[in-house]
Amino acid sequence: MARLAAITMLIALVVCRATRADDEIIDTHTHFYDPARPEGVPWPGKGDKLLYRTVLPRHFLEVARPVGVTRTIVVEASPWLEDNQWLLDLAKRNRAIIGVVGQLSPGRKDFAKHLERFGKDKLFRGIRVNKDALAKGLEIQAYLGDLRRLASRGLTLDVNGGPDMPAVVAKLARELPSLRIVINHAANLGIDGKAPPEAWLRGMKEAAANENVYCKVSALVEGALPRERKAPTDAGFYRPVLDALWATFGQDRLMYGSNWPVSDTRASYATVFAIVRDHVAPRGKDAARQFFSGNARRAYGLP
Repeated sequence: MARLAAITMLIALVVCRATRADDEIIDTHTHFYDPARPEGVPWPGKGDKLLYRTVLPRHFLEVARPVGVTRTIVVEASPWLEDNQWLLDLAKRNRAIIGVVGQLSPGRKDFAKHLERFGKDKLFRGIRVNKDALAKGLEIQAYLGDLRRLASRGLTLDVNGGPDMPAVVAKLARELPSLRIVINHAANLGIDGKAPPEAWLRGMKEAAANENVYCKVSALVEGALPRERKAPTDAGFYRPVLDALWATFGQDRLMYGSNWPVSDTRASYATVFAIVRDHVAPRGKDAARQFFSGNARRAYGLP
Protein backbone atom coordinates (compact mmCIF):
# COMPACT_ATOMS: atom_id res chain seq x y z
CA MET A 1 0.00 0.00 0.00
CA ALA A 2 2.84 2.40 0.84
CA ARG A 3 4.44 1.75 -2.56
CA LEU A 4 1.12 2.35 -4.34
CA ALA A 5 0.66 5.62 -2.45
CA ALA A 6 4.14 6.74 -3.41
CA ILE A 7 3.52 5.93 -7.09
CA THR A 8 0.23 7.81 -7.02
CA MET A 9 1.88 10.86 -5.51
CA LEU A 10 4.66 10.73 -8.10
CA ILE A 11 2.08 10.64 -10.89
CA ALA A 12 0.28 13.56 -9.28
CA LEU A 13 3.42 15.65 -9.18
CA VAL A 14 4.39 14.81 -12.77
CA VAL A 15 0.93 15.62 -14.12
CA CYS A 16 0.70 18.79 -12.09
CA ARG A 17 4.02 19.99 -13.46
CA ALA A 18 3.03 19.06 -17.01
CA THR A 19 -0.19 21.00 -16.61
CA ARG A 20 1.70 24.08 -15.47
CA ALA A 21 4.03 23.83 -18.45
CA ASP A 22 1.26 23.44 -21.02
CA ASP A 23 -1.53 25.58 -19.58
CA GLU A 24 -1.85 27.95 -16.64
CA ILE A 25 -4.07 26.47 -13.97
CA ILE A 26 -7.36 28.36 -13.61
CA ASP A 27 -9.32 28.58 -10.39
CA THR A 28 -12.85 29.18 -11.64
CA HIS A 29 -14.37 30.37 -8.37
CA THR A 30 -12.92 33.04 -6.10
CA HIS A 31 -14.32 36.14 -4.41
CA PHE A 32 -12.52 39.48 -4.01
CA TYR A 33 -13.70 42.39 -1.88
CA ASP A 34 -12.41 45.21 0.31
CA PRO A 35 -14.20 46.23 3.55
CA ALA A 36 -11.79 49.19 3.78
CA ARG A 37 -13.59 50.95 0.89
CA PRO A 38 -15.50 54.08 1.95
CA GLU A 39 -18.79 52.34 1.12
CA GLY A 40 -17.73 49.09 2.78
CA VAL A 41 -19.10 45.75 1.54
CA PRO A 42 -22.52 44.07 1.80
CA TRP A 43 -20.81 40.71 2.39
CA PRO A 44 -19.23 39.31 4.51
CA GLY A 45 -20.53 40.82 7.72
CA LYS A 46 -18.32 42.57 10.24
CA GLY A 47 -18.95 39.79 12.71
CA ASP A 48 -17.13 37.24 10.54
CA LYS A 49 -13.65 37.35 12.05
CA LEU A 50 -12.12 35.18 9.33
CA LEU A 51 -13.70 36.49 6.12
CA TYR A 52 -14.20 40.16 7.00
CA ARG A 53 -10.85 41.32 5.71
CA THR A 54 -9.42 42.80 2.53
CA VAL A 55 -9.25 40.03 -0.08
CA LEU A 56 -7.55 41.00 -3.34
CA PRO A 57 -5.65 39.19 -6.14
CA ARG A 58 -2.30 39.58 -4.38
CA HIS A 59 -3.68 37.73 -1.37
CA PHE A 60 -5.02 35.00 -3.63
CA LEU A 61 -1.66 34.54 -5.33
CA GLU A 62 0.07 34.27 -1.96
CA VAL A 63 -1.81 31.02 -1.28
CA ALA A 64 -2.43 29.81 -4.84
CA ARG A 65 0.89 30.37 -6.62
CA PRO A 66 2.81 27.91 -4.41
CA VAL A 67 0.64 25.06 -5.77
CA GLY A 68 0.82 26.31 -9.37
CA VAL A 69 -2.45 28.25 -9.66
CA THR A 70 -1.91 31.66 -11.24
CA ARG A 71 -5.22 32.60 -12.89
CA THR A 72 -8.78 32.93 -11.67
CA ILE A 73 -12.34 33.71 -12.65
CA VAL A 74 -13.81 35.84 -9.89
CA VAL A 75 -17.50 35.59 -8.99
CA GLU A 76 -19.33 38.65 -7.69
CA ALA A 77 -21.03 37.97 -4.36
CA SER A 78 -22.30 41.53 -3.90
CA PRO A 79 -25.82 42.57 -4.99
CA TRP A 80 -24.65 46.17 -5.48
CA LEU A 81 -24.73 47.04 -9.18
CA GLU A 82 -21.53 49.10 -9.18
CA ASP A 83 -19.57 46.26 -7.62
CA ASN A 84 -19.67 44.65 -11.05
CA GLN A 85 -17.63 47.62 -12.27
CA TRP A 86 -15.39 47.48 -9.20
CA LEU A 87 -14.43 43.90 -10.11
CA LEU A 88 -13.88 44.75 -13.77
CA ASP A 89 -11.61 47.64 -12.79
CA LEU A 90 -9.76 45.33 -10.42
CA ALA A 91 -9.35 42.80 -13.22
CA LYS A 92 -7.84 45.41 -15.54
CA ARG A 93 -5.11 46.04 -12.97
CA ASN A 94 -4.45 42.40 -12.17
CA ARG A 95 -3.40 39.84 -14.77
CA ALA A 96 -4.37 37.02 -12.41
CA ILE A 97 -8.06 37.72 -13.15
CA ILE A 98 -9.02 36.41 -16.58
CA GLY A 99 -12.78 36.67 -16.19
CA VAL A 100 -15.56 38.17 -14.07
CA VAL A 101 -18.90 36.53 -13.35
CA GLY A 102 -21.10 39.42 -12.34
CA GLN A 103 -24.41 39.77 -10.58
CA LEU A 104 -27.42 41.12 -12.48
CA SER A 105 -31.09 40.21 -12.13
CA PRO A 106 -32.77 38.75 -15.23
CA GLY A 107 -36.39 39.75 -15.64
CA ARG A 108 -35.96 43.30 -14.39
CA LYS A 109 -36.64 46.15 -16.81
CA ASP A 110 -33.08 47.48 -16.60
CA PHE A 111 -31.35 44.13 -17.19
CA ALA A 112 -30.72 44.68 -20.90
CA LYS A 113 -29.22 48.13 -20.24
CA HIS A 114 -26.87 46.83 -17.57
CA LEU A 115 -25.90 43.80 -19.64
CA GLU A 116 -25.07 46.07 -22.56
CA ARG A 117 -22.91 48.24 -20.32
CA PHE A 118 -20.89 45.49 -18.62
CA GLY A 119 -20.95 43.12 -21.58
CA LYS A 120 -18.82 45.54 -23.61
CA ASP A 121 -15.90 44.57 -21.38
CA LYS A 122 -14.26 41.37 -22.62
CA LEU A 123 -13.45 40.41 -19.04
CA PHE A 124 -17.17 40.23 -18.21
CA ARG A 125 -17.94 36.56 -18.86
CA GLY A 126 -21.44 36.10 -17.45
CA ILE A 127 -23.63 36.34 -14.37
CA ARG A 128 -24.60 34.17 -11.43
CA VAL A 129 -28.14 33.51 -10.20
CA ASN A 130 -29.59 31.45 -7.39
CA LYS A 131 -31.68 28.35 -7.97
CA ASP A 132 -34.88 29.73 -6.40
CA ALA A 133 -34.86 32.81 -8.63
CA LEU A 134 -34.12 30.65 -11.66
CA ALA A 135 -36.93 28.19 -10.89
CA LYS A 136 -39.43 31.05 -10.72
CA GLY A 137 -37.94 32.76 -13.75
CA LEU A 138 -38.40 29.74 -15.96
CA GLU A 139 -42.12 30.49 -15.89
CA ILE A 140 -41.66 34.16 -16.87
CA GLN A 141 -41.04 35.12 -20.50
CA ALA A 142 -39.19 38.33 -19.62
CA TYR A 143 -36.76 36.34 -17.50
CA LEU A 144 -36.14 33.80 -20.25
CA GLY A 145 -35.76 36.63 -22.73
CA ASP A 146 -32.96 38.11 -20.67
CA LEU A 147 -31.20 34.74 -20.51
CA ARG A 148 -31.47 34.60 -24.30
CA ARG A 149 -29.73 37.98 -24.37
CA LEU A 150 -26.98 36.49 -22.26
CA ALA A 151 -26.60 33.57 -24.67
CA SER A 152 -26.62 35.82 -27.73
CA ARG A 153 -23.59 37.67 -26.35
CA GLY A 154 -21.72 34.41 -25.80
CA LEU A 155 -21.90 34.83 -22.03
CA THR A 156 -22.38 32.18 -19.37
CA LEU A 157 -24.85 31.59 -16.56
CA ASP A 158 -23.55 30.33 -13.21
CA VAL A 159 -26.18 28.78 -10.94
CA ASN A 160 -25.85 28.37 -7.19
CA GLY A 161 -28.14 26.25 -5.06
CA GLY A 162 -28.62 23.05 -3.13
CA PRO A 163 -28.77 19.40 -4.19
CA ASP A 164 -32.15 19.93 -5.89
CA MET A 165 -30.69 22.61 -8.19
CA PRO A 166 -29.43 20.36 -11.06
CA ALA A 167 -32.98 19.42 -12.04
CA VAL A 168 -33.80 23.12 -12.52
CA VAL A 169 -30.61 23.55 -14.55
CA ALA A 170 -31.61 20.61 -16.74
CA LYS A 171 -34.95 22.24 -17.51
CA LEU A 172 -33.26 25.51 -18.48
CA ALA A 173 -30.63 23.71 -20.56
CA ARG A 174 -33.34 22.06 -22.63
CA GLU A 175 -35.15 25.38 -23.04
CA LEU A 176 -32.01 27.31 -24.05
CA PRO A 177 -29.47 24.92 -25.58
CA SER A 178 -27.33 27.83 -26.80
CA LEU A 179 -26.73 29.11 -23.25
CA ARG A 180 -23.66 27.77 -21.45
CA ILE A 181 -24.62 26.94 -17.86
CA VAL A 182 -22.27 26.19 -14.97
CA ILE A 183 -23.41 24.36 -11.84
CA ASN A 184 -21.60 25.90 -8.88
CA HIS A 185 -20.09 23.90 -6.02
CA ALA A 186 -21.32 20.51 -7.28
CA ALA A 187 -24.78 21.67 -6.12
CA ASN A 188 -23.59 22.11 -2.51
CA LEU A 189 -23.92 18.46 -1.59
CA GLY A 190 -23.20 17.43 1.98
CA ILE A 191 -20.25 15.02 1.78
CA ASP A 192 -19.90 12.21 4.31
CA GLY A 193 -17.35 9.95 2.65
CA LYS A 194 -20.03 7.60 1.36
CA ALA A 195 -21.80 7.21 -1.98
CA PRO A 196 -23.79 10.37 -2.82
CA PRO A 197 -27.61 10.36 -2.52
CA GLU A 198 -29.56 8.99 -5.47
CA ALA A 199 -31.69 12.13 -5.78
CA TRP A 200 -28.60 14.32 -6.25
CA LEU A 201 -27.12 11.86 -8.71
CA ARG A 202 -30.33 11.72 -10.77
CA GLY A 203 -30.44 15.49 -10.96
CA MET A 204 -26.79 15.68 -11.99
CA LYS A 205 -27.30 13.07 -14.70
CA GLU A 206 -30.34 14.93 -16.00
CA ALA A 207 -28.34 18.17 -16.16
CA ALA A 208 -25.27 16.52 -17.68
CA ALA A 209 -27.39 15.01 -20.47
CA ASN A 210 -27.29 18.52 -21.96
CA GLU A 211 -23.96 19.36 -23.56
CA ASN A 212 -24.26 23.04 -22.62
CA VAL A 213 -24.02 22.25 -18.89
CA TYR A 214 -20.71 22.29 -16.99
CA CYS A 215 -19.96 21.70 -13.32
CA LYS A 216 -17.47 23.29 -10.93
CA VAL A 217 -15.76 20.89 -8.56
CA SER A 218 -15.69 23.56 -5.89
CA ALA A 219 -16.63 24.07 -2.22
CA LEU A 220 -15.83 20.43 -1.47
CA VAL A 221 -14.36 21.14 1.94
CA GLU A 222 -17.29 23.39 2.84
CA GLY A 223 -19.62 20.48 2.09
CA ALA A 224 -17.73 18.01 4.27
CA LEU A 225 -19.79 16.72 7.19
CA PRO A 226 -19.93 17.50 10.05
CA ARG A 227 -19.62 21.16 9.16
CA GLU A 228 -18.63 22.36 12.62
CA ARG A 229 -15.19 20.74 12.32
CA LYS A 230 -12.20 21.21 10.05
CA ALA A 231 -12.73 19.31 6.81
CA PRO A 232 -10.98 15.97 6.17
CA THR A 233 -7.78 16.38 4.17
CA ASP A 234 -7.68 12.86 2.73
CA ALA A 235 -8.75 12.81 -0.91
CA GLY A 236 -10.30 9.39 -0.30
CA PHE A 237 -13.04 10.96 1.81
CA TYR A 238 -14.26 12.88 -1.25
CA ARG A 239 -13.67 10.08 -3.77
CA PRO A 240 -17.27 8.74 -3.96
CA VAL A 241 -18.56 12.19 -4.94
CA LEU A 242 -15.64 12.93 -7.26
CA ASP A 243 -16.02 9.56 -8.97
CA ALA A 244 -19.74 10.21 -9.45
CA LEU A 245 -19.06 13.64 -10.96
CA TRP A 246 -16.43 12.25 -13.30
CA ALA A 247 -18.68 9.42 -14.43
CA THR A 248 -21.54 11.86 -15.00
CA PHE A 249 -19.86 14.82 -16.74
CA GLY A 250 -16.68 13.20 -18.06
CA GLN A 251 -13.36 14.96 -18.41
CA ASP A 252 -14.65 17.63 -20.80
CA ARG A 253 -17.18 19.44 -18.59
CA LEU A 254 -15.72 19.46 -15.08
CA MET A 255 -13.52 22.30 -13.84
CA TYR A 256 -11.53 23.24 -10.79
CA GLY A 257 -12.76 25.90 -8.37
CA SER A 258 -11.77 26.66 -4.79
CA ASN A 259 -14.43 29.07 -3.51
CA TRP A 260 -11.59 30.93 -1.81
CA PRO A 261 -11.54 32.67 0.63
CA VAL A 262 -14.72 30.98 1.91
CA SER A 263 -12.82 27.68 1.71
CA ASP A 264 -10.49 29.02 4.43
CA THR A 265 -13.27 28.34 6.93
CA ARG A 266 -12.68 24.60 6.54
CA ALA A 267 -9.20 24.01 5.08
CA SER A 268 -6.14 25.69 3.60
CA TYR A 269 -5.92 26.50 -0.10
CA ALA A 270 -3.16 23.92 -0.49
CA THR A 271 -5.45 21.25 0.95
CA VAL A 272 -8.35 22.23 -1.34
CA PHE A 273 -6.10 21.96 -4.38
CA ALA A 274 -4.44 18.72 -3.27
CA ILE A 275 -7.78 16.95 -2.87
CA VAL A 276 -8.72 17.43 -6.52
CA ARG A 277 -5.15 17.13 -7.84
CA ASP A 278 -4.77 13.71 -6.24
CA HIS A 279 -8.04 12.61 -7.80
CA VAL A 280 -7.36 13.94 -11.29
CA ALA A 281 -3.64 13.20 -11.64
CA PRO A 282 -3.91 9.42 -12.14
CA ARG A 283 -6.32 10.07 -15.03
CA GLY A 284 -3.48 11.42 -17.15
CA LYS A 285 -2.09 14.61 -18.60
CA ASP A 286 -4.96 15.32 -21.01
CA ALA A 287 -7.58 14.95 -18.30
CA ALA A 288 -5.61 17.25 -15.99
CA ARG A 289 -5.23 19.88 -18.71
CA GLN A 290 -8.97 19.86 -19.39
CA PHE A 291 -9.94 19.96 -15.72
CA PHE A 292 -7.52 22.69 -14.70
CA SER A 293 -7.74 24.90 -17.78
CA GLY A 294 -9.39 23.79 -21.02
CA ASN A 295 -12.92 23.27 -19.73
CA ALA A 296 -12.93 26.65 -18.00
CA ARG A 297 -11.93 28.36 -21.21
CA ARG A 298 -14.74 26.66 -23.14
CA ALA A 299 -17.36 27.19 -20.46
CA TYR A 300 -16.62 30.92 -20.24
CA GLY A 301 -15.73 31.56 -23.87
CA LEU A 302 -12.14 32.47 -23.07
CA PRO A 303 -9.32 32.44 -25.66
